[in-house]
Amino acid sequence: MLKLSDFDYPLPKELIAQYPLEDRQEARLLIVDRKSCQISHGIFKDICSFFKKNDLLVLNDTKVLNCRLIGYKNTGGKVEILLTRRLNGTTFSTLLQPSRTKTGEKIIFADGKISGVLSARGQISFKQSDADVIYDYGIVPLPPYIKRDPEEIDKIYYQTVYAKNDGALASPTAGLHFTAGSLEEIKKSGVNLAYLTLHVGLGTFRPVKCTDITEHKMEPEYFLVPDTTRAAVTKAKNDLARIIAVGTTSLRALETYGSGRNEGNTDLFIYPGYEFKVVDCLLTNFHLPCTTLFMLVCAFGGEKLVKQAYQEAVEKKYRFYSYGDAMLVI
Repeated sequence: MLKLSDFDYPLPKELIAQYPLEDRQEARLLIVDRKSCQISHGIFKDICSFFKKNDLLVLNDTKVLNCRLIGYKNTGGKVEILLTRRLNGTTFSTLLQPSRTKTGEKIIFADGKISGVLSARGQISFKQSDADVIYDYGIVPLPPYIKRDPEEIDKIYYQTVYAKNDGALASPTAGLHFTAGSLEEIKKSGVNLAYLTLHVGLGTFRPVKCTDITEHKMEPEYFLVPDTTRAAVTKAKNDLARIIAVGTTSLRALETYGSGRNEGNTDLFIYPGYEFKVVDCLLTNFHLPCTTLFMLVCAFGGEKLVKQAYQEAVEKKYRFYSYGDAMLVI
């Protein structure tokens, strides 16, 4: 049995980054070398020095939706709504706060410009014309461990510079460190870039509650590995070049592709004992204790070595989570 408690670790709250760095590339970089079991420290802007010619860097080009809405009941009571999925042309599934709302209750948004009606099973419906523009009135869905309201800075920094395909409820945060200039530098060094899409869903924040983690079920998330990326992966494998996943989302999409599917929903849960088929290196941020993300990194880097790296990151006061520092596992 793989116990949930084995994936806990102590983290001082003050290490949880509440704001992004002004210069994305100035984040610290912890490097974990699996072959030598060595841990070293650097700066993200020097990441190119850890890549090799013909490496394939695979990035998730999902784009975060402004899916958090602040609305008001006719009584004046405030309601916060997270649009979790568009079910059809006019209806969305939601998370509500407070959850004490009535079926058929009208919620008003954007100073009365738009209104929606709550229905059973945590859904909200709009007129077609309103549904088509509702995200224009939303705000950035910062994760719950960032204890502040979204600000203008988040519209820029909580999105990767290569974000393209609308659909994520959270950012693929390992990619937040790249700038357009750094990606160009990486390409000029002989590293190949490829893109895929995995729309990060609510499961990224959903806690694991099973004592035995193997009983946990992942929520399905849509992914697509396009033809150009599949060809690039095949070429890298044939050339014995390394495939470097930028983030746990890219890794899960690539490993799902390695199992024979290139599009659809993936509920792949990776934990220690998993045999990797595609990915050779992983760039990632630091993750919450007892989460599927931390379990994935332990599976990839080796449980003992990754836990040692996290302990060192805490001791050296790295910045943690979405707006935090990065780790490269090679």
